[in-house]
Amino acid sequence: MNVLKRVRGALLSAAISAALILLLVFPARYTESVREGISLWAVSVLPATLPFLILTALFTKLPLYKKIAKRLSPFAQTLFGVSGDGGCAALLSAISGYPVGAKTVQMLAERGRIGRDEVLRVAALATTSGPAFLIGAVGCGMLKSPLLGQILYISHLAGVYLVCLAMRPHKKRGSAPAAFAAERPDLGEAISSSVLSVLCVGAAIALFNAFGEMVADFGALLSLPPAVVALLRGLMEMTAGCAQFCQTPSSLSLGLCAFFTTFGGMCVLVQQAAFLKRAGVKMLPFLGVKLAQGLLAAAICMGLSALVL
Repeated sequence: MNVLKRVRGALLSAAISAALILLLVFPARYTESVREGISLWAVSVLPATLPFLILTALFTKLPLYKKIAKRLSPFAQTLFGVSGDGGCAALLSAISGYPVGAKTVQMLAERGRIGRDEVLRVAALATTSGPAFLIGAVGCGMLKSPLLGQILYISHLAGVYLVCLAMRPHKKRGSAPAAFAAERPDLGEAISSSVLSVLCVGAAIALFNAFGEMVADFGALLSLPPAVVALLRGLMEMTAGCAQFCQTPSSLSLGLCAFFTTFGGMCVLVQQAAFLKRAGVKMLPFLGVKLAQGLLAAAICMGLSALVL
């Protein structure tokens, strides 16, 4: 274990040092990548994410939320071994996409609405991409096919939910969330916390957009095949990877897109970690779960897309 920690620390130190040197040696090139990432965040991510973050923060304090959680509780408990609150978080994530689900998990955990024994399962269940990205941006925008976007979205959710189904505990949960007490929604507080959250998202997008450019430059320097470079960029930032592989649609390329969007890539994982760590989620098991979900989603997508391509 100590050897593993030393190797991990050495690799992290080398990566950070290399990125710092590249920024110092080629500032114009990589600051432009940061600027492009900020532009992507401001034009595409901010308008789609900020309203959901604010409304979710308000919604989870309403009596209506209590009623929905109560109705979902039997299904969520039977299927996934989580409370109705966990089911609500999953529903909000499936509608809204990254990083609303992770932020919701954090809020519910801080209010005692999610038990410590279920927080990993809820996090795995409620960290999904949304239809706006998979069907709209990838399907209609990159692939010019709403049908392929729908296949991606179905495969993505199937991979997530089937793994969560396998994680269901065989024994009854040992602890239960505290009794629900409706709170007065505070718009000012919701706006403040949501703005801080979406700024963290923007910083991650800008930074990893530059890292992705560095990976591409290293790939060109080492004469790596374009497919390998695209794979590395997708592991760094899922949108860039999807854009590369969607240029030549095939069952394999769509499967890789399903993997990227389900695993999330380092950019999305860093965004989620900012919220999930505060909820008490241990990141190493979470990464293992997301990897399994990504691989299963890829396999399902390859099978379904082969029927229409």
